[in-house]
Amino acid sequence: MTPVRVRFAPSPTGYLHVGGARTALFNYLLARKTGGTFVLRIEDTDAERSSEDMVAGILDGLRWLGLTADEGPEQGGPHAPYFQSQRLDRYRAIAERLVQDGHAYYCYCAPDTLQRKRDAAQARGESTQYDRACLALTPEQIATYEASGAARAIRFKVPEGRTQFTDLVHGPISFDRANIEDFVMLRSDAYPTYHVSVVADDVEMGMTHVIRGDDHISNTPKHVLLFEALNASVPAFAHVPLILGQDKKRLSKRHGATSVMEYARQGYLPEAMVNFLALLGWSPGNDRELFTLDELIDAFGLDGISGGNAVFNPEKLDWFNAQHLLRLSADDLIARLAPVFRDAGLWDEALAADRKAWFVRVLDLLRPRARTLPDFAAQARPFLADVSTYDEAAVKKHWADPAMAGHLLALDERLREIAFDDPAALEAAVRTLAEARGIKAAALIHAVRLAVTGSSASPGLFDVLSLLGRETVSTRLTRAADRIRAHTPA
Repeated sequence: MTPVRVRFAPSPTGYLHVGGARTALFNYLLARKTGGTFVLRIEDTDAERSSEDMVAGILDGLRWLGLTADEGPEQGGPHAPYFQSQRLDRYRAIAERLVQDGHAYYCYCAPDTLQRKRDAAQARGESTQYDRACLALTPEQIATYEASGAARAIRFKVPEGRTQFTDLVHGPISFDRANIEDFVMLRSDAYPTYHVSVVADDVEMGMTHVIRGDDHISNTPKHVLLFEALNASVPAFAHVPLILGQDKKRLSKRHGATSVMEYARQGYLPEAMVNFLALLGWSPGNDRELFTLDELIDAFGLDGISGGNAVFNPEKLDWFNAQHLLRLSADDLIARLAPVFRDAGLWDEALAADRKAWFVRVLDLLRPRARTLPDFAAQARPFLADVSTYDEAAVKKHWADPAMAGHLLALDERLREIAFDDPAALEAAVRTLAEARGIKAAALIHAVRLAVTGSSASPGLFDVLSLLGRETVSTRLTRAADRIRAHTPA
């Protein structure tokens, strides 16, 4: 059997978005599953909209996801160059070859003439397809146009009949060629259209499978015709479902971030994003949801791709990220958090050295509550920085009673006798004191949490107290009592 060769061929008119990343992932998984080759090809023939920054963004996104190409702009390969803008002569030569072979013809129709014809046909309620005016030109008329230097395009001559192919996701698909106009392969400015450039590259690069979005199904009959006209093997096609927002409309910026690297900046793990994307339109055939990239490779098959559109659920992505955060080793988590903590002004090299054991205990306490990497920084702040401000809504709720100042100071005295490495003992001390002073334990617990964290929400309070240590807790309880007294009317 011919080894599998697949490609991801993005246009650098934008950064790597979620849909493109999912397409790249499916191609990558099939290549790795079969021991085949994954090719990255940059389709940058749209010079006005393409940019080097966008190319860099696509490469950064694939690198972040861990989808390394076997051939491509960075790796090189036997079919270089992998930028279409550097392969224009090949496309022009192929278009001319198809003219000589009788599969295409020159079209001298001016754009304004074509538009007038379309408008007139539309007004009559007729088809707006090209009327093949230039297909009927005599050799003498063509020679006259050529001698005058008239601008010309090259159109493919669509034969009569039907074009059929078996899609590996949707099954047999058939198109009546009467509904396919003689499409342009080479524009009058000598730039190729998508159709000829993509097929020419797929032929030269030996693609065996083309995995792309459902929105390309309408292009496929044209591409099949081109493969056949070039006497080339037609690859197997697999058109994967589009990704929709939760409103069931095509995913776009109105649904939130669509750039893969935006999710990286928001603190999502690449492992989680890969896991999440893989299950957008593909199923392993059972209820399993959590996978590493290697596990996805083992489980992947095109037969698991659904024909129905997939819905991008941000809450599900959060869940995947939380699960993968729980799976990270302590060392790996610290390495990923270091830049996030630096940006938050919380990093100290001692956290990865002398204070590492304590820091790991803090992170383990925070893991169940964290959804993204920045969540750790926000929740770890009371452990790594002084608390000098308080949630005002919580202040009004939990420190409204002036007597709470005395309760906090009494607790401070009581905790001097308690071992801080024993959260259970700390809990017993708080509850016993509350009972002795005639207040509800919950009221004292909420007041203490606000005093030591500045917030009404935190992990288990007694674990927090244990990790903060006696000195820090004493300082914060005293400061909170002073704050309550200062705001108590005389």
